[in-house]
Parts: sequence; structure tokens; C-alpha cells
Amino acid sequence: MTKRTTTAVVIGLGLVTLSACGSSDSAGAGDSKTVTLVSHDSWAVSKSVLEDFEKQSGYKVRVLKDGDAGQAVNKAILTKDNPQGDVFFGVDNTLLSRALDNGLFQSYEAKGSDQIVQQYRIDQDRHRVTPIDSGDICVNYDKAYFSKHKLAPPASFDDLIKPAYKNLLVTENAATSSPGLGFLLGTAARYGDDGWPDYWKKLKANGVKVVDGWEQAYNDEFSGSAGGKKAKADRPLVVSYASSPPAEVIYADPKPKSAPTGVASGTCFRQVEYAGLLSNAKNTKGGKALLDFLIGVKFQNDMPLNMFVYPVRGTAQVPEEFVKFGPQAKDPETLAPAKIADNRDQWVKSWTSLVLK
Repeated sequence: MTKRTTTAVVIGLGLVTLSACGSSDSAGAGDSKTVTLVSHDSWAVSKSVLEDFEKQSGYKVRVLKDGDAGQAVNKAILTKDNPQGDVFFGVDNTLLSRALDNGLFQSYEAKGSDQIVQQYRIDQDRHRVTPIDSGDICVNYDKAYFSKHKLAPPASFDDLIKPAYKNLLVTENAATSSPGLGFLLGTAARYGDDGWPDYWKKLKANGVKVVDGWEQAYNDEFSGSAGGKKAKADRPLVVSYASSPPAEVIYADPKPKSAPTGVASGTCFRQVEYAGLLSNAKNTKGGKALLDFLIGVKFQNDMPLNMFVYPVRGTAQVPEEFVKFGPQAKDPETLAPAKIADNRDQWVKSWTSLVLK
């Protein structure tokens, strides 16, 4: 259940080197029968689904996992003139403008793009990227804790700064973690350019704990997770995903009838991931076929229980566990990629000074 939650944001472009696994291995890169997908480490697909694509298309898929999402995006930009692969998957709306501004992708309108839910469609005039999945970064709560203390769980950002929830929340560092950054962006969307710093001052005064990444926050500090129970964690609120409660059910043995954790629906920020045909890709034909596959029904149906994200194709099936235990937020906070691009680095710098010092 790691997804892309341990993503290091890597604020400054050029802070990564070209030493990730597979970066020097060009085997198959120029082979017309091999198509190479470059992604973050959380890429996953059922073996049978991928084999079906290979059989029908005639292409062998080579997957190059290039670290966390921020690192993978930066590396792809640095190698764009001689790319490591043909298709890149995993750039999300928090880093999308960086990829587009640096000419990472070439235009291609994937077959089936007309089936993508309208709210996820962007760059419609140039089709440089194709939406693949979405997820909501939200505060999760430990149901048992709040039941035991006869306290209603928080429902909104405003609730989190109330005295009743003092010293209960753990979040991730916005400079080193994708959900940490998403939570910061959610507060910026909610309170505006001028209001979010004051909100974080109040959140800090109310005892918010900040750790480096999701693994530590969710599995070591959060009392509601399976890992947190083993670690005797003492924080009943954590920044995670709307799909975390279903995961707690799916991976439990025996499976409970209800999720042990819930989601504060008024704290969610919508994250969308995209894929694109890399500029200077050696196998553009294979890359186009792979993009068609990623937005196709089989992959979109298969994706949720492998990467714990929601499909963006309107006709895709959402797992029953997601519908029952982790429905998408009805009104999540959002920010335009251009708005994020203009402010992200400065917001993170200000957040770091405000919260960590």
C-alpha cells in the first residue's frame, strides 16, 4: 500500500543524478518490438492484463521504475534529448507544469480519450498528456480512538485547528512527500495565497507532528493502521488517501465488515496522474499503443486494486471496496497546474520556515 505516497518532491530541478536503476541500461530501447515505460516505483499491473496487451499488440513491455515521482519526473526532463524510454507514467498535477514547460512530451491523442471523465481532461489543444488515474489526499482518522473518547472525528480543515484535536494529527513534510505537498496545496486552495500561512501557524500551535514521509506517518505514527497498532502509535489523525480505508480492509486477515479508519471528507485535495509519449522516443508507434492500453478498459479496471487509485475512464469499474469504504470526495480542493507552477516552490519554502523552524 505504498502507492506514490513516499514521493520526494525534489523542489529544485537538477537536484537528482542519472544513477537510478536502469538509467544506463538501454537494452531494448531501440527495438521496434519492445516498448519501454518509465515510471515511479509505485507502478503495478496484473501480470495477465499486461500479457494480454503484449499478445494483442505484438510489443514486449519493458518497465523502468525510476525512483519516487518527483525524482522520476526530474530525471526524465534531464534525459529528454535521449530518453530512457518511450512513455512516461506518473507525473501528477503538482508537477505537471514542470514537465510541460520543459518539453518532456510530444503530442498524441490516445484512443479512448473521449471516454475520460471531463473534469480530468487538460491540454486539449495539444494532447501532450493523457489522464490515467486520480486519488484524493485526505486526513484519515482512527474510528476506535474517537469512539473510545466519545469525540466526533474532524470533518474539515477548520476542525483540525480546534482545541479538541490538539496533538492528534501527523502529516508528512511538504518538501519531501507527495501527500505532504498535497495537504499543503489543499490548505492553499482552501484559504488562499494570504490565508494558508496563518492556518498553518494555528495548526502548528495545535500540535501537528511532521515526519519525512508517508510510510513513517501512516505505519509508525497513526494509531488506526495495521502497522500503527503494532507500533503502538498514538496519533489518531494522519494525512493519507481516501483509498487507505479500503486497503485496511482488503489486506486484513480476517477481513472486517467495516473499515477501521475513516476519511475527513472536508480535508481532501484531488491528485491526478498523467502519462505521455516522450519527446524523442525511439519507438513512437509502440508508445502510442501503450498509451491506448493505459486508458483502455482492461487496464483501467485492473488499476485500482494494484495502485489504489481511481480510474479516470467513465466506463471503468470501481471496486466494491472502494465504493463502500473509500469513495472519492464529492467536493475536493483543487488547483490549476499553472497556479501550482507559479507558487509551489515558494509555498514549500515558506511552509518549511513556518512549520519546521
